[in-house]
Amino acid sequence: MGEENGVEKEAEEPEVEVKKKTAKPRSNATSTDYSKIDFSHEKAFKLKIASWNVSGMRAWITKGGLEYVEHEKPDIFCLQEIKCKSDDMPPEARVKGYHPYWLCHGGYAGVAIYSKAMPMNVTYGIGDAELDEDGRVCTAEFEKFYLVCVYVPNAGRGLVTLPKRLRFDEKFQAFVSKLDQNKPVIICGDMNVAHQEIDLANPKTNKKNAGFTQEERDSLTKLFCLGFVDTFRHLYPKQAKAYTFWTYMMNARSKNVGWRLDYFIVSQRLAPAVVDSIIRSPVMGSDHCPIVGLFDF
Repeated sequence: MGEENGVEKEAEEPEVEVKKKTAKPRSNATSTDYSKIDFSHEKAFKLKIASWNVSGMRAWITKGGLEYVEHEKPDIFCLQEIKCKSDDMPPEARVKGYHPYWLCHGGYAGVAIYSKAMPMNVTYGIGDAELDEDGRVCTAEFEKFYLVCVYVPNAGRGLVTLPKRLRFDEKFQAFVSKLDQNKPVIICGDMNVAHQEIDLANPKTNKKNAGFTQEERDSLTKLFCLGFVDTFRHLYPKQAKAYTFWTYMMNARSKNVGWRLDYFIVSQRLAPAVVDSIIRSPVMGSDHCPIVGLFDF
């Protein structure tokens, strides 16, 4: 994903163990001081959903990811880029008190939904054989809503996979629009695009980079025009420097040189039920941070 001076996010690749002698030190911190984070909420809510691109399930666990779940206490939490097939999940990935649903076909991409309440139904993919090969969409149906966990493809270095990404957007929009005809939809995950200039630190230098091309931004606008709402901008239309992704390079996270790539997007009729849309930027463990949606319905 594009970053300051055109430096891009690391490409989607299988999670590979690197020998210490060849590994380059990364600037971003990986441990979280939970004593400094306030997880309380002033407004009443009935449902809490957390979402996080963890950049590798196994790495996430070793960096204290499960400790985050203990502090956040979500009713449902969704993960993207788990990079781990269900057969290879470590025992710790079975979180007590949650029903897990994993989707990953290879050593990259992959999504997961963990829910305290068992869904009525769970489906995988968007109905396109080619696009579903990566394992990017998991949908859980509950009594009052559908929850769609998504990891949208990156347009790639040099925009080599932009056509695939735009084709995915088109199919995904048709998929969620069809769900929306039946009951309201909550979409959460890594959309791999900063929608507006306010959503990244350096918009002027990234207009031709993956994640901020006009084509990608227009594609997300189409989703909103279909009757879906960006919950964060719905509540905080002018809040700047609110990011969910920082490259590992150039000490970007400590400088808050980032992008808002992760979203809670809901059917328009659910917008009044959105109590809060939170970015947990102090939580470490990935190049993304968790986001949280609070709902009252």
